[in-house]
Amino acid sequence: MNTVSAGTLVRSRPLRAALSILVTAAAACAVVAATATPSNAATCNGYVGLTFDDGPTGSTSALLNVLRTNGVRATMFNVGQNVQNNRSAAQAQVSAGMWVGNHSWNHSHMTSMSQSQMQSDLSQTSSAIQSATGVRPQLFRPPYGETNSTLQSVASSLGMRQVIWDVDSQDWNGASVSQIVSNASRLQAGQVILMHDGIQNTRDAIGQIMANLTSRNLCPGMISPSTGRAVAPDGATPPPSGTTPPPSATTPPPSGGSCTATASTPNVWGDRYNTSVTVSGSNTWTVVVALTSPQRVSSVWNGNASWDSSGTVMTVRSNGSGNTFGFTTMFNGNSSARPQIRSCSAG
Repeated sequence: MNTVSAGTLVRSRPLRAALSILVTAAAACAVVAATATPSNAATCNGYVGLTFDDGPTGSTSALLNVLRTNGVRATMFNVGQNVQNNRSAAQAQVSAGMWVGNHSWNHSHMTSMSQSQMQSDLSQTSSAIQSATGVRPQLFRPPYGETNSTLQSVASSLGMRQVIWDVDSQDWNGASVSQIVSNASRLQAGQVILMHDGIQNTRDAIGQIMANLTSRNLCPGMISPSTGRAVAPDGATPPPSGTTPPPSATTPPPSGGSCTATASTPNVWGDRYNTSVTVSGSNTWTVVVALTSPQRVSSVWNGNASWDSSGTVMTVRSNGSGNTFGFTTMFNGNSSARPQIRSCSAG
């Protein structure tokens, strides 16, 4: 087992004809609406994490096609050995906008390993994923959902948060399309569902899963490396394409202490990239970050942000979501520059 829901009286023939035309037009509009990208058409009152284990497989391309057709971004928990044997499919996952996580090297029962064996297994897997995709995993899912404190500690030491699941689709257990859809209908905001790459019934269920989520104003999102819960893609609902953060006055950072802010760039795409900043030395902090024009930040998560009048100097304050925050930056024609940490103040 790979663990892993009477009419108005018409009095004249011309009026009947006119109504008929209107009904036909309305039906046509309904068809267009039904084929709209769910993630764009829906009002998102909450987010869920759709996850697919055990890839990449020979069916990864088919899965990605279905996800793209339905406007879905999902998290792929990849097996290191599979990544090594199918690097192009792993890269295709990231190119399609999916997030990638670590699912061990060869899907072994990891709780029977020593700490050093666990360390070697997960490190080797993360390195294979980063080599193939350019992305270092920040999430780890233990095979079969089997874990213990040692395994969690090892994952944490490698910069990964352990993610299990709230809902099991049972696709690994031969569940039918209708059963998978029914199981997925239990998802609530913030929760995560277990599914698998390489299963036809799972691919066939995705359209109905999305229809159910949309009817409940739920949208597919990313899994936060800080909380392990589903949040908006890139941590916040991005503003419309082409917009920039509204400039606002930036007050000086509070005095009374210092801290250290370390930045990394875990995700890079063709038009944008993510920056993750980890603060040490204080639980209440203010970090000042400088961008290079014409790059602009499109979304920020796990912190309260404001900008100076130029829109290129951002001040982020802790908001109780932990000591790691992140943001998405649009290249806007400059793909080489990266944000610079100007200061970190505690208090």
